[in-house]
Formats: sequence, C-alpha cells, structure tokens
Amino acid sequence: MGRVSVDLYPEQVGVTLADVRTFRKDLGGSATNVAVAAARLGRRSAVVTRVGDEGFGRYVRQALDGFGVYRGWVRTDPVLRTPLAFCEVWPPDDFPLLFYRAPKAPDMNLEATDFDAGAVAAVPVFWTTGTGLAEEPSRTTTLEAMRSRRRRPFTVHDIDYRPMLWQDPADAVRYAKEAVALASVVVGNLEETEVATGTADPERAAAELLGMGVELAIVKQGMRGVYARRGRDSVMVPPVPVQTLCGLGAGDAFGGALCHGLLAGWDLEHLIRFANAAGAIVASRLTCASEMPTLDEVEQLLAAPPQGARASD
Repeated sequence: MGRVSVDLYPEQVGVTLADVRTFRKDLGGSATNVAVAAARLGRRSAVVTRVGDEGFGRYVRQALDGFGVYRGWVRTDPVLRTPLAFCEVWPPDDFPLLFYRAPKAPDMNLEATDFDAGAVAAVPVFWTTGTGLAEEPSRTTTLEAMRSRRRRPFTVHDIDYRPMLWQDPADAVRYAKEAVALASVVVGNLEETEVATGTADPERAAAELLGMGVELAIVKQGMRGVYARRGRDSVMVPPVPVQTLCGLGAGDAFGGALCHGLLAGWDLEHLIRFANAAGAIVASRLTCASEMPTLDEVEQLLAAPPQGARASD
C-alpha cells in the first residue's frame, strides 16, 4: 500500500539533468516496486494505490499487468495527475531524486473504500511505507489498515522517510512511531530508523524498535551492510560487492526479497543475505521495476565466490 510513480532515468550517466538528452521510462514508487520485486520472485502480489486519469495512469496499469501484479485496487483520481520522478545518476553512491507530486499525488488520497479491507487484514504479508503517512487521507487509511491486522505476522512497515514530502519534521517522527507500534517487521536505513527511534546506531535502533513491540527490526547501512535483530537473534550481513550504476530501487528489491523470505520461513541470516543480494543486483542496473531480479539471479550471486577470491578458496 502506498506510493506509485512513473520514473524517468537518464540514459546519459554522470551528467546533470540539464545535460541529459534522453530518458528511459519505468514503473516506480517504493510500495509498487516492492510488489513487482515479490512477483518477480514468484509470489502473488497486489498494490493498493491511486493514479491520475491520463496516459501515465494507463501506463501504470499496463506495466503492473506485465509484471504480474494484481491492479484491481489501483483507483483513478479524477483530478490529480500520476506523479513523475526524475533522477540524476552520479556514481558511485549519490543519486538525487526529483519528485513531481504537486499539488498532491493521487496516492495521498487513498481511502478505505479503495480496497478490500478483509483481504488486507488477512494477507500473509502487508507492506506499508512512511511516505503514505505524510498527508491525509492516506495517513488515516494506512494506519487503520495496519490496525485491522492486530500486528499479526507479517505486518511490515518501511519507514521510507522522504524529508521533502513532510511539511513538519516533527510529524514524521510522530507518525513513524505510531506506525512502528502497529508493525511486526520494521525496515529502514540509518536516517530512517533514527526518525523512529532517535538513534543512528544500528544496534541501539534495532533494540529500540524491538522494545516498541516489533518482532523483526532491519537497519540498512548502505556500503556497510545490513544489521537485523529478531528476539535475541541478530546478524550483521556485509555488503555484496557489485559495480554500482544506480542505487535507486535497491531498497525496494531488498523489500520484495524480504517478503519472499518471510513467506518461505527462512532463518534470520539467510533471509537478510538473500534480500541484501537482491538489492545489490538492482544497484548494478539503471532502472528499478523492470530490472528486479529473478530467484535464479539472486541465488547465483549468493553462490559466486567473493571478488578477488579463487574458486577453491
């Protein structure tokens, strides 16, 4: 449940938007990308969102059909336009993102009548994002959907903090905490978990999240890897060495792979290693949705010897 967009990726790498000549169009938006990533790994997924009544909205529906994601809960806003997002590709780790969501994105108008509430309350995995908390009525709709699940596994909240979408940073903190209190799994990078817990230390942040009732806390640290804790079990998974092209969408690939592993019942270390590898694959590619990895691709990367090591090491 949450954000959707049409993403436009520059085909000229290492230059500013002013110097880009051509763009590649792809489906985007964090929650939507997670649904696509899970579908690519063989899971049945759906997305709850809204689009505009124009060509880009029709493109979103067509793209979801192509990816095998159920789009029956993609509603059409009669006034607002489907959001666009542009990025600049500046390797190795800085990818400025420019959102076109004014005066308001359709997905911020999500209401309870847009989807099957009984299905949302019952699905094995329900994924929400912090972006959906930035405005009403999406905020109330998202929180009420989470409450309907009574914190059952797996109610996942991706903190997904985008400062430019919040008028007041204090509201981002308030509603991040409220969503965490309704989730069984929480995912975020260092900045995002600091919003919810007040600390940028990954181990302390995870402990704070568990103290708030979360069963599984995951703190992504970019080039330093991923720390995760479930009960007394914890793991620190190092990064997977890849040649980074565009880091956008890596977290969403991680999310779709996380959903897959949660449903498979994997132990903590295998779960995080698999999700981390999926994210690394997308970081090595230009776009997001259309380049989400398959199960074979992730397993091949995990099976490959570390860079610089001999096959017999």
